[in-house]
Parts: sequence; structure tokens; C-alpha cells
Amino acid sequence: MTEALEWADLADRFLKACARRKILVATAESCTGGMIISLLTDIPGSSSMVDRGFVTYSNEAKMDMVDVSSATLEAHGAVSAETAKEMAAGALKYSRAGITLAVTGIAGPDGGSAEKPVGLVWFGMALSSKPVVTENVIFENRGRDFIRRETVRHALRMGLKALD
Repeated sequence: MTEALEWADLADRFLKACARRKILVATAESCTGGMIISLLTDIPGSSSMVDRGFVTYSNEAKMDMVDVSSATLEAHGAVSAETAKEMAAGALKYSRAGITLAVTGIAGPDGGSAEKPVGLVWFGMALSSKPVVTENVIFENRGRDFIRRETVRHALRMGLKALD
């Protein structure tokens, strides 16, 4: 299966899981710049499962759009479990969604450090009336496009696992 077909299949399965649960999805995306919501809205009929996408690329956008606190950003940075958690919770708060997917990471080619290397992505997922779940992956540094594509794939798989 080609990558494009795999992506479309993952997105389709995720939206069908949302439909079965009768919930909407929203995203809060930093390093992917809206790629997740774009992939979901490529699917005909997605408007009955997709509420909105927040592209929160800057720290100011994270604070303004999804309530990430300045204290969190100062203490932990934009690429952290704490920020991903607040992004997912904020997307839930400011949408009609029953599930939110949030991603924040370092796609490169620069911006990494020994503590937070290029390829580090934090994921947050919120489901109505459940605690926000976070996890991270350090993707192999095979370029910015690779890291962003793998981030989209992982976020959708995370959402599918939670809904199945």
C-alpha cells in the first residue's frame, strides 16, 4: 500500500470511529501546521465528524487559541508533555469535539538540542470526561517532511486506539 493510500485509510478509519461514537474531532497542531485536519477534511462527508482545527504554530497562538499557559511554556517549553496536554484540553474546551488530537514537536532541520532533539514530538489526546493522555516519540531524523508525516500517522493511530 502506498503511503498516500495508508494515510487515507487511517484517516477514514479514524473518522468512521468518530461516527460510531457520535463525536466530533478537533485538532491543535504545531509542528504539522494543520496537516492532520487537512487530511481528515480531504475525505468526502468529513464535515459530519470534523469540528475544527487550531494551527498553533507560535507560542502566542498556543496561548491565545487553546489556553496553553505562559507559565507552562516558560517552565517546560513548547515541546513538552505539559504543553501537549494543555493544547489537547484547550482544543476540547474551545470546540464541540468529543476527541482532540494535539501535536507539538521539532521537525527540523534545526531547533533541536541534546535534551530535545530534532524528531521529538509530544502528542496529547483528550476525550470528553476522561483525563488527557500524552506520549512522545522521537522520530528518526530523516528530514522535516518525514517527521511531519510520521507525526500525522502516529496521531491518527493514537486516536483510533482510544476510540476502538
